[in-house]
Amino acid sequence: MAKQRIEYIDVMRGFTMILVVFAHVCHFCLGDSRMGYNAVFILFRLPCFFMISGWLFESVAQRPFKEVAKHKAMVQLLPTFIFLLLLAPPPEFFHQLGALKGGYWFTFALFEYFILYMLMIRISRKWTPLMAVALTIGTFLYARYYDSLRSTADGYQLWLIDFFGFLSVTTWRLFLFFYLGTCIRRYFDTFIRWTDKPVVIVLITAVFAMIASTSHHDNLMFEMFRFYVGGITGMVMVFTFFRLSASWLKRWHISQPLQYVGKRTLDIYLLHFFFLPRFLMVYSPKLAAFDSRFVEFWVILAVSLIVLALTLIASYTIRLSPFLGHYLFGVKYDKTA
Repeated sequence: MAKQRIEYIDVMRGFTMILVVFAHVCHFCLGDSRMGYNAVFILFRLPCFFMISGWLFESVAQRPFKEVAKHKAMVQLLPTFIFLLLLAPPPEFFHQLGALKGGYWFTFALFEYFILYMLMIRISRKWTPLMAVALTIGTFLYARYYDSLRSTADGYQLWLIDFFGFLSVTTWRLFLFFYLGTCIRRYFDTFIRWTDKPVVIVLITAVFAMIASTSHHDNLMFEMFRFYVGGITGMVMVFTFFRLSASWLKRWHISQPLQYVGKRTLDIYLLHFFFLPRFLMVYSPKLAAFDSRFVEFWVILAVSLIVLALTLIASYTIRLSPFLGHYLFGVKYDKTA
């Protein structure tokens, strides 16, 4: 069972990684993040990624704090800043150290999630749920009003906001999904028992579909409801789909390619920015002129798969060097080999 779980989790990671590349093609290459159904994918893409990260991290969270923090810093932080330096050499590098880190915010924020979660469970397991919810809601509010706060800040207030920007505090609003991933790991049998019930998964899918069909409204409670309920129902729906369809995906030879992508998520995330065809921006109006999300989806997916293929080739080439593989992707090599 353990092996099967890891297999479909890697398949799910592969699927969500493709959606990450898809989203970045929309944003960086076509200038419209809502193209090709990406407005729907955005509801569950990051929740799925952080949920899986929490699920995987739960088993190591109780290890010595210093040991885990050091290892995660080598795997998450060092490669992030190396690739950001390559993508945006100085002086531009220093202008990319804000909340989004030139696009590399995910690995930076994930390292912070590891640290935050380890601190919470060491303070109190009992109060961890409350701390996780409070942190999430607090940073959601901070992110929502960030621009207005920064525009009126001065002196030490501006310095403090910029420091919070470097820490990517606005991205901590996604911490709840990471925490829920750790909960699912701890109560996995209960989670499986509930999501095996057709009525439960039908209800979850219906709620997600209802939320996905709504348009944006400038209302705090609506935004929070859409963000968190849409994210939670979406990630449960996607996780359950890949769990229940594991044998079918294997039979149709879809599982193995997605597993391979899922095992190279860090490589792909760090490398794919170098292969994004930003020259496609001039063709964005022509694609939009079709006025068809369906056409947009297939064009963007084709571009995304080409970017993915180039990224995997680069990853394979870099990993041929044990030194580069270790320091760029955190690969552990057998020293006795």
